Amino acid sequence: MTSNSFQLGGTGFGNDKPPSTGSGEGDFSNDPASNSFFNENFKRHEDLKAMLDGNKDNLKLDAMKRIIGMVAKGKDASDLFPAVVKNVVSKNLEVKKLVYVYLTRYAEEQQDLALLSISTFQRALKDPNQLIRASALRVLSSIRVLMISPIMMLAIKEAVMDMSPYVRKTAAHAIPKLYSLDPESKEQLVEVIEKLLADKTTLVAGSAIQAFEEVCPERIDLIHKNFRKLCNLLVDVEEWGQVVIVGMMTRYARTQFVSPNQDGTGEESKNFYESEEDEDEKKDEEDNEKDSKKKPYMMDPDHRLLLRQAKPLLNSRNASVVMSVAQLYYHCAPKSEVGVVAKALIRLLRGHKEVQFIVLSNIATMTVARKDMFEPYLKSFYVRSSDPTHIKLLKLEILTSLATETNISIILRELQTYVTSTDKEFAAATIQAIGRCASNIAEVTDTCLNGLVHLMSNRDESVVAESVVVIKKLLQMQSSEHKDIITHMAKMADQITVPMARASILWLIGEYSERVPKIAPDVLRKMAKTFINEEDIVKLQILNLAAKLCITNSKQTRLLCQYIFNLAKYDQNYDIRDRSRFLRQLIMPAEKGPLAKHAKKILLATKPAPLLQSKFEDRDLYQLGTLSHILNNRATGYKDLPEWPEEAPDPSVRNVELPVPEVKGKTERKKPTKEKGFYSETESSSEDEDSDEETEDSEEEEEEESDEDSGAESDSEESEEETEESEESDVPQKNVVVKKTAKVVKSESEEEEEESSEESSSEESEEEKQPPPKSKPGKKKTTKAAESTQQNNADLLLDLDLFGSTNGVTSSGGTPGDILTPSMASAMSNLSISSTQPSSSSNFVQPMNIALKSYELLNRMTGNGLGITYKFTRTISVFSPKMVSIELTLTNHGDKPLSAIKVGKKTLQPGMEIQDFPEIASLGTGASTSVLMAINFNDTTQPAKFEICTLEQTFNVSITAPVGELLQPHTMGLQDFTQQQGKLKGMTENTGKVKLSEKKTDSKSIVTSVITVANMLQVPSSETDTVYRFAAKTMTEGVLVLVSVAVNGDSANIVVNCEKMVIGTMLLKDLKSLLGQS
Repeated sequence: MTSNSFQLGGTGFGNDKPPSTGSGEGDFSNDPASNSFFNENFKRHEDLKAMLDGNKDNLKLDAMKRIIGMVAKGKDASDLFPAVVKNVVSKNLEVKKLVYVYLTRYAEEQQDLALLSISTFQRALKDPNQLIRASALRVLSSIRVLMISPIMMLAIKEAVMDMSPYVRKTAAHAIPKLYSLDPESKEQLVEVIEKLLADKTTLVAGSAIQAFEEVCPERIDLIHKNFRKLCNLLVDVEEWGQVVIVGMMTRYARTQFVSPNQDGTGEESKNFYESEEDEDEKKDEEDNEKDSKKKPYMMDPDHRLLLRQAKPLLNSRNASVVMSVAQLYYHCAPKSEVGVVAKALIRLLRGHKEVQFIVLSNIATMTVARKDMFEPYLKSFYVRSSDPTHIKLLKLEILTSLATETNISIILRELQTYVTSTDKEFAAATIQAIGRCASNIAEVTDTCLNGLVHLMSNRDESVVAESVVVIKKLLQMQSSEHKDIITHMAKMADQITVPMARASILWLIGEYSERVPKIAPDVLRKMAKTFINEEDIVKLQILNLAAKLCITNSKQTRLLCQYIFNLAKYDQNYDIRDRSRFLRQLIMPAEKGPLAKHAKKILLATKPAPLLQSKFEDRDLYQLGTLSHILNNRATGYKDLPEWPEEAPDPSVRNVELPVPEVKGKTERKKPTKEKGFYSETESSSEDEDSDEETEDSEEEEEEESDEDSGAESDSEESEEETEESEESDVPQKNVVVKKTAKVVKSESEEEEEESSEESSSEESEEEKQPPPKSKPGKKKTTKAAESTQQNNADLLLDLDLFGSTNGVTSSGGTPGDILTPSMASAMSNLSISSTQPSSSSNFVQPMNIALKSYELLNRMTGNGLGITYKFTRTISVFSPKMVSIELTLTNHGDKPLSAIKVGKKTLQPGMEIQDFPEIASLGTGASTSVLMAINFNDTTQPAKFEICTLEQTFNVSITAPVGELLQPHTMGLQDFTQQQGKLKGMTENTGKVKLSEKKTDSKSIVTSVITVANMLQVPSSETDTVYRFAAKTMTEGVLVLVSVAVNGDSANIVVNCEKMVIGTMLLKDLKSLLGQS
């Protein structure tokens, strides 16, 4: 185009400009410089103006489409305002709609021209078309002129009474605009909002609540009568309306209901490692006293209605809706119910990175107080190589917060791979995370320290530097045990160049200089050489080191100290100059003052260990899902979440005379489809299900309300009459009886496994939109499973007959200790060692009788005459192979008979189970009896707390299993042992050296000691071999535990290999303790 301009330029520059081409672009003259860059605005949009001024509707419509297209692309079309506003009176409906869209965008900028057409807008408010009425109101409220606020108020009042819900919705949107323009009109607007809140249509509800939140959020009385209606409409409201309503309901619930967690139901959020028996017994007694004084908490029906109606929104496709419901549950629901939001939040992690960041930030805050919510979804927080750094850091934060002694081995193994990441920031954060794990979980502190020391030999300098800083913090917690690490770090001081790491090493050497008296002066000498070239942070630590050494080792370091102080005296940094003057007067004063006497106390005082905690520790100050929470700073307009009232306000204010008929009809229609669509006939026909299983089914039913439609479609193949007939027929009733008889024989663990498989299969069939499994084939399977189970149980019962009856009631003259507890030889004889039978030339020691240790459960003084002891039988439990079998011996030392002795309320950690002993009807004076119970400790050493109840009293007791009793013997050959041990190296291997007592140097004593500590089986090897090997597996998860004891004269090297690092560490500690005892 430019070239054409130059060619035409030969005829002369004074020619008149040609007429417009109507293209909408700038017209060009014959001037060589007249291209699009120089004459952009010349006769701009002339063609569009001409089309708008014409009489043809099709041209006007075409012009308006082009103009709206320009606005949508962000181009300025404000100069067309006069031409467009004239067409507001057009009779063509499509043109009029587009004109109103344009005016809504530019009415605020071109206020004077818009005011000229205000009468037209007022006439349009009575147009028969609802879209025109709504558009006119939208344009009117966009004119930001205070003078027309009365006109806007009249228009809004009329629109609120409009028959169209779309117009009423637009009126709700106009209210905040008028309020920001004229705050004095608040009283009138509140009346309008009250009318809108009473609206029963879902289209208006969200916009009405938004207007309420912006104009009068303090007028909570307006919500009372509409509360139940809003709860019932919540599912059908548009997505952004749901967000607004749930946010408002959260604040409403915090002011109108009492806290659902006031009875101390938040036991789960207690620190995992604060369980000492004495403290717990005192706390339980105090809680019992408080509970007796307080009335039991009953949730308000309206509070329950809100939670129940909000729960289906967790299945919403809109991430904002899910997040708002999650914060509602977190802030307003009982702690036992908050866990339902975890699955929905995990689902959001599959979304965009921006959504992931917000969700992970909120999850990180939740995990600080409620780590049990997200423990089952641990793998969802594993870092992917494609994740951006900020997402990686958030996932790392969550993984560290979720660390407990049960999953720490998995998390540490994951963190080991992150350390090698090419992302320097992420690798440094990983090392800090390892440090946090080590400080929070005492059992893995040594393992983490050793791992961090290995990282100090890494090629990457940033990794080394971060390791040094973290080790320094950990050593402050237990410095006396790690002299060798301080020595190693002192030797590395020359190689490390990162200032923070060098400063940390110098601080450690100065603080613990008495433990390394030979190395510290040499380090100071080297530092004095390089003092001038060091960074400021390092110089300050050199000054501190010099001062501390001058106090503790004055002979060797006094001259060095003076030299360093003289160098610092003329340093460019005033902080260093000040520090040197201060320290010189403190340590080497010209005249001894009062401070000089206390120099050692000032400089070498014991410092408190640093507290390694999550960055999200204080984020719970802000409401979840808000901008303030993400920024960790109060944003403009943020309002604090109100505290729960001590006493609930009057609930009768929410009573309404007439119920909402629409909602009733919907709930009545939903109930039958939900019951028929979700459950199979086999599950519904079984009458002997436990109450726990019923509650689980109801929870799953609520979680999968979104799948009602698919369930209804699958049931639509048969009519309702046919299903009712089939349920009432004789054949299914016979099948039910068969299932009952089969279930009597089954053990509870098999029952749970079968039910879980049925549930999973039903879930898969629902996902594939297939009909649920029929009752007949399911019952055939259960009958077959019952037959096979009968044989297994028969074999189990045959073995148990050797040990005596387990009825649990004996005469007073019996010896309860010998009735239920088998000898070690009989326990060993049940284990098949056919594949690795020991030969005559092996070092295998034959099983021997080992006295099982007895522990006191209830002292007779505390129990008012009832004394209880317990011992671990080391036999396969009758109830489940995953449970530890425990024999209780109950003795009545009192002067009255005791009756109805049983297990009462249980307080267990997640994953733990207790199988009660049968109730003892009566226990006479001086009588004693033994009973069996079983506990699934979930491979942890956490106590199982429960109550022992008699007819008159209740006693709080707890059983803690030593780590060796959580194991069951495992048969293994030497070759297999060596192969498996080779796989469990690195952080899964724990080693220790112990000096054997004189009585425990022979093979029999060593094997006896190991088997006394842990329920293990010796692995046979050659007679000349001085290494004794033992194998076992954990009860619950079947994790392999390998122990080898290599005897060398009067000492032994012990190696424990186990994926669960806590078990390995504690088992090594117990073995060292027993083998070293005289």
